[in-house]
This record gives sequence, structure tokens and C-alpha cells, in this order.
Amino acid sequence: MASKTSLVPGSAKHLASDRPIGKIEPVFEFYDAMPTGVSVAADGRIFVNFPRWGDDVPFTVGEIRKGKVVPYPDATINTFDRTRPGETLGSVQSVVVDAANRLWILDTAAPGFSTPVVGGAKLVAVDLTTNKVVKTIVLPSSTVLPTTYVNDVRFDLRQGKAGIAFITDSSISGPGGIIVVDLDSGESWRRLTGHRSTSPDPAFVPVVEGERLAAREKGKPPAPFNVASDGIAISEDGATLYYCPLSSRHLYSIPTALLLDRSASDAAVAEAVADLGEKGASDGLEADDKGRVYAGDYERNSVRQRQTDGEWKTIAHDPRILWPDTLSVASDGYLYFTVNQLHRQAQFHEGRDQREKPYTLFRVKIDAGPVLLK
Repeated sequence: MASKTSLVPGSAKHLASDRPIGKIEPVFEFYDAMPTGVSVAADGRIFVNFPRWGDDVPFTVGEIRKGKVVPYPDATINTFDRTRPGETLGSVQSVVVDAANRLWILDTAAPGFSTPVVGGAKLVAVDLTTNKVVKTIVLPSSTVLPTTYVNDVRFDLRQGKAGIAFITDSSISGPGGIIVVDLDSGESWRRLTGHRSTSPDPAFVPVVEGERLAAREKGKPPAPFNVASDGIAISEDGATLYYCPLSSRHLYSIPTALLLDRSASDAAVAEAVADLGEKGASDGLEADDKGRVYAGDYERNSVRQRQTDGEWKTIAHDPRILWPDTLSVASDGYLYFTVNQLHRQAQFHEGRDQREKPYTLFRVKIDAGPVLLK
């Protein structure tokens, strides 16, 4: 005879639920503009950036000091002047501290994902000892297309006379690709433009917080949100570049030697791309000095770690991880990452902004250090 059960509201002491993984520690809370990038210097200084996507952004690059975010390196450079686009900051998507203790600022010069202001897309290096700009490389129209949105950057200072930078083009309306920059001459060139590995996956259907992520306007059907190559990381030996489209769950890699070889044909470069399989849907990527790669997983409120044997391990899973954006390995043995609720922006909800402040900078212990190629 079957047993009888009854459901009395509030009678259960415990119901099974999704289990968190790892211990994430809040580092800083943002109550104003929405952050994307973060980078932590060897001495612990933390730098962040705020792209001009629609929020009130008085400064697009800042440093966290004594519980506040202040403009960095100063307020003047953060005031965009369209008559001097190469000297002022338009809309910064990424900040990265290199092995020579410089903060590199990657300026899209494309507020609101507009066409980049001519002469404005650039890399700007700030010496963290003097807090002064020491180098500016304006990217030419041959590498910054009218559809280009420069997204994230990694460095190998051992290459050439002054080092090489690798940048992802995460266009939402044109071809993605990898931009390579010679930090000495300032010369730049594109690789893998429009290649499947730098393009949105046409079969990709993202689901975040139980809902398909799509651009939604009142009275119109949902439109796919297609973003090209976005996350980027470089291996601890500098031999491999990892990257991924935002609109995909796959991780790709390419030997950096081929990206640097100007004589290599586009076909040869394309042939060398490796599809490393699914990792989850990611915005940012990062790598550590133990040969591991990190990826956010914005569909599963998680951060994952790729082991040296290729196996993925979830190191952080928490309902507070609402769109992990940029990842930064610091010298203190932690992985820092911004959480900015990107998917709750008004464009995805028929004009209703569903973000809840504060946005958060978290960290999780990984017992490894950053990749330093110098």
C-alpha cells in the first residue's frame, strides 16, 4: 500500500537546491557606472574601466583607492575630445598591467558601439611608477574597420624590440579577428578576419537566468545578440594564444608564431587554428603561470579553470556571479573578476533596465600567479 504524503507550506526544514562551488570574496562594490575590465598590479593596485555604453561615465578608466574609484591617470585624459581623439579617452573596454609595470588602456573610441572615431582607437601605456602616459599607439584604418570594436588585449614583451600586443575585435556587425601590434614601431595587422573561430556561432542560443539572451525592442521579435572574438589569453610560455567569440561556447587557440609571421598566408594561419572544445559561454579569458586557462561561464553563474590535460574544473559557482566579465590573475594568488549584470541591460528587456546596483568585483583563490612575458 502506498504511503500517504501531505504538503504543508513551510513544514520542510530543508529542500535540496543548487550548491555553490568555491569561495568568492567581494573586493569592491560599484554604485555608479557599470564596469567591464579589471587588472591588478604586482603591488596590489587595482585598475578598472567603464565603457561609455549609456551610463553616466565621468571617467572611463579608474583606480580603486581608499574605498573609492578615482579617474586614472587623471581626469583630463578621461574627458573625451573628438577634436583630439588620439590624446583623450573615448570609451575604454579593457585595462591590462604588463610585465614592465605599465597599465595599458585599450580605447575603442566607439561609445555606444558606434563606428570608431577616426584616429581614436588606440593603446595607451601609463607608467605605474610615475602615473604618466609613456606611449600611445593609434590603430590605423587598415586594422580598425568601421565595424571594429577592440575588446581585450594580452602582451608578450619578449618579441621584437619592445614587445607585441594581441587584441580581439569583437564586432557586433562585421567580421571578428585578431589584431597584432608591434609596440616598438606601432605597426599593426589583422589575422583570422571573419574566420569561424573569431565569428559568432550561428547555432548558438544563449540562455541566462532562464531566458534566451536576445536584443528585444517593443513590438519587434527578439533579435540574436551576435558578438565576435572577445576573450583572449596567452600561455605561460607565450607560444599559444587562446581566444573565443562571446557568442559561442568553444575555446580556440593559435600558435603565436604564426600570428607574428608576416609572410604566413591567411590560409596557413587558418589551418593552424585548434578548436579545443566546449568550455561554456564566456566573456573574458585569462591564464596563469601554471599553464591553466580561466573562462567565465555567464550561462551558469560560474568561473571555470582548464587544467593542463584539457579537463575543465568549475572553481566558482554562485548566484551572485551575474555575468562574469573580465578576469585578472594577480600576484597575490587570486583570480579577480568583475560581475556586471550585462544581460540585464535595457536593450535585452524592451527598454527596461533590470540591473541591480551594486556591481561587484570578486576574487577567488587559485594559488598561481600571472603570466609575465618579459
